[in-house]
Amino acid sequence: MWNEPSAGVALVDGEQQRLPQPAVVERVEPESIGDALGFQPGDRLLSVNGVRPRDLIDLQFLVSAEELTLEVQDPDGTLHRVELEKEADEGLGLAFTEALFDGLRQCNNHCPFCFIDQQPPGHRRSLYFKDDDYRLSFLYGSYLTLTNLTEADWHRIEEQRLSPLFVSVHATDPELRSRLLVNPRAGLLLEQLAWFQQRQLQIHAQVVVCPGLNDGLALERTLLDLAGFATGEWPAVLSAAVVPVGLTRYRPAEDGLQPVDPACARRVIAQVEPLQQRFSTELGSRFAWLSDEWYLMAGLPLPPRASYEDLPQEGNGVGSIRAFLEAMDAATAQLPQALERPRRLSWVVGKLVAEALQPAVQRLNAVQGLELLLHGLPSPYWGQDQVVTGLLTGSDLLEGLAGCDLGDELLLPAVMLRQGEPLFLDDQRLESVAAQLPVPLRLVQGADEIVAACLGKSQSIV
Repeated sequence: MWNEPSAGVALVDGEQQRLPQPAVVERVEPESIGDALGFQPGDRLLSVNGVRPRDLIDLQFLVSAEELTLEVQDPDGTLHRVELEKEADEGLGLAFTEALFDGLRQCNNHCPFCFIDQQPPGHRRSLYFKDDDYRLSFLYGSYLTLTNLTEADWHRIEEQRLSPLFVSVHATDPELRSRLLVNPRAGLLLEQLAWFQQRQLQIHAQVVVCPGLNDGLALERTLLDLAGFATGEWPAVLSAAVVPVGLTRYRPAEDGLQPVDPACARRVIAQVEPLQQRFSTELGSRFAWLSDEWYLMAGLPLPPRASYEDLPQEGNGVGSIRAFLEAMDAATAQLPQALERPRRLSWVVGKLVAEALQPAVQRLNAVQGLELLLHGLPSPYWGQDQVVTGLLTGSDLLEGLAGCDLGDELLLPAVMLRQGEPLFLDDQRLESVAAQLPVPLRLVQGADEIVAACLGKSQSIV
């Protein structure tokens, strides 16, 4: 999952303290308390009961009080003092432009496999933000390393019960983890996990496998160490995701990293699946989860849906494709025998997932009068032949679809665009790419929208 902060966020390091900025209202929920009070987009919430919130977490704690005094500033600078009473579980119904009001905590590691460092220069600033902020981990499930936390941060995590957090582990061996992250503080991980365990706080873990560095015996040790914190009524480690390293053509030639190939993928699967069975017996859960990419790279079928349990790591690509295929099964369960008007259209996805989607395409093409053409594209932009859909760029589309039969319309997964903005990862704008293609684009998000577009029931064309 690509987590990209907004362009306006301020940056801080782990040792700085920054005065919180006002929380700027972006949206007001209709018929909410905020709506009744007259809040408008652009209003600035300065304080709640005399306290200036550092982030959305503080704000949630502060507004849980039944009696509130709000200090608010209009866009023109006019100050207001608003007093109200409400139920403790009632929110204000306000959404804000940023989650953090005192700046984004940056990463202080130098991992050679960091995907953010493997980008070409010259694009929008937010693409280069190296987020390692525990608050965003709590709020949105982004991964952090725990290496930049101050004593005050640890105290706040305990005091506000900020759990679960999502932690990039990569290795539990102190020397190896320090070497992988190029940071001596990374070797404190096992002590930090014990800290979580003692306070009944929890994490989800991630291991990015780099062939020749933290695979093989190192990977086995890492998963066994993590499983040691997964016992008891209140396990400190809830799950561990095992994902392959992603390397682009922009990384330094001397970084010593090796890409994952099909043989490596099969080795990792053969190593982790027996551990899953062991954990299932000992912990009551498979606990360690292989991302779908491993099976696609290995040319092996994805595990059945039931094996993913409650999808604890779906946001990390573990079971996300299986869940999508399940959604496609449901969306295509009752298809018409024929269309009133014939339709020819195409659907573009990353080359890595194209083969897994073929059964769904075949079901749709069984409808008389419907022809859906699936285009699985590589990414020359990143220098990756096997790529997931969300990493395809505007230039990848234009290059990969040149001369292809696109039918009368192209279905474009919204996951390729920046959330809330029609912008690809290479900074090309949606309207610019659309103007260079010979057929109209239709943005789709999820199985239901794809099927509806195929059947002519969707109207949102770019």
